[in-house]
Amino acid sequence: MESYALALSSSTLNPKSLKHLNPNTLPKTLPICSSSSSSLHLLCNSNYKTTSSHTRFPFGSYSPQNFNSFLFPKEARNDLVVVRAAASAPESESSGDSANPAEFGRSLQLAAMFGVWYILNIYFNIFNKQVLKVFPYPMTVTTFQFGCGTLMILIMWALKLHPRPKIYKSQIVPVLMLAVAHTMGNLLTNISLGRVAVSFTHTIKAMEPFFTVLFSALLLSERPTLWVVASLVPIVGGVALASFTEASFNWIGFGSAMASNVTNQSRNVLSKKFMVRKEEALDNINLFSVITIISFILLIPFVLLLEGFKLTPDYLQSAASQGVNVRELCVRSVLAGFCFHSYQQVSYMILQMVNPVTHAVGNCVKRVVVIVSSVIFFQTPVSPINSLGTALALAGVFLYSRAKRIKPNPKTA
Repeated sequence: MESYALALSSSTLNPKSLKHLNPNTLPKTLPICSSSSSSLHLLCNSNYKTTSSHTRFPFGSYSPQNFNSFLFPKEARNDLVVVRAAASAPESESSGDSANPAEFGRSLQLAAMFGVWYILNIYFNIFNKQVLKVFPYPMTVTTFQFGCGTLMILIMWALKLHPRPKIYKSQIVPVLMLAVAHTMGNLLTNISLGRVAVSFTHTIKAMEPFFTVLFSALLLSERPTLWVVASLVPIVGGVALASFTEASFNWIGFGSAMASNVTNQSRNVLSKKFMVRKEEALDNINLFSVITIISFILLIPFVLLLEGFKLTPDYLQSAASQGVNVRELCVRSVLAGFCFHSYQQVSYMILQMVNPVTHAVGNCVKRVVVIVSSVIFFQTPVSPINSLGTALALAGVFLYSRAKRIKPNPKTA
């Protein structure tokens, strides 16, 4: 269950708003951000030493060079222009000395956030699998997890830990579309986790890059580079090899995990057609919060219609008869809901601080950590061929994230 956000941006920078500036009072370092009407989000940070802009899309992580070309036409790509005045040597030295502690502190913060992201994800998968083992109602479990997230969001807004969002009419359609896809992706993943081993579900979900390339080619006429296509070979081969030798193989579990890949990646590609061009942007945390609340509301009528109300003493006692008492089941459900919302929100926060390639590599490492930890905790039987297939698929995901950094040859693009 991956978490990525679409940041809906304003259209263009209004030149009239710059008339009041006095050139003589401008700082020596002036970051200037240009934004296109077809862009989703442009983050301009004067602390960055690079000269390239980064686009944030937390439902998919892509390299800085290829992310815009993946979602936007060529004329929509923008660069971050940094104008620097000449500085004396002592000033540059002092600025370098002051920047080192800041960079070191930022690195420590990022390392801590990556660690929290991984730990929360590990515990979510463990608690979630324990609950689904004895309480086989994935729609009820998913709704409960979205409900926990909704409660945490309302507390966050009530305590003013984060400003409340302002939703415009032009944002309703894209946000609703993202919420529906987000709901389906998480529900299908829970269905898979309830049927097969955690390690196998995450191995199947390693095929997300394959569907990204497929849908972008079919729907957006995007031509992948040779390196990107080559990286898909070990991904597909590794998942196939792991599937043939998986002890817990189940067609419902396999199909649900594969369907979650289709849902997540088709959402990423189709979201370009629903861009908001004129209204204020939703930051990543607020967008994630809004789609979480919408997902909770959307699931309530479906869970009552398809599964009924299962959070009753009778159904909980039935789960307790399988070796887990009611108190343990409730505690694990609440912890799973807490970890479910928290790890996704931390992922969004990380995506705001690093470029998409770094986030993609971190997400690949996270999947490895989750697979290994689940195999150890649940003592999942894994054959050598199954291990080889899983390793091959994960290596392909890593190569894909690196291949996205390679710029296509303009003669062949």
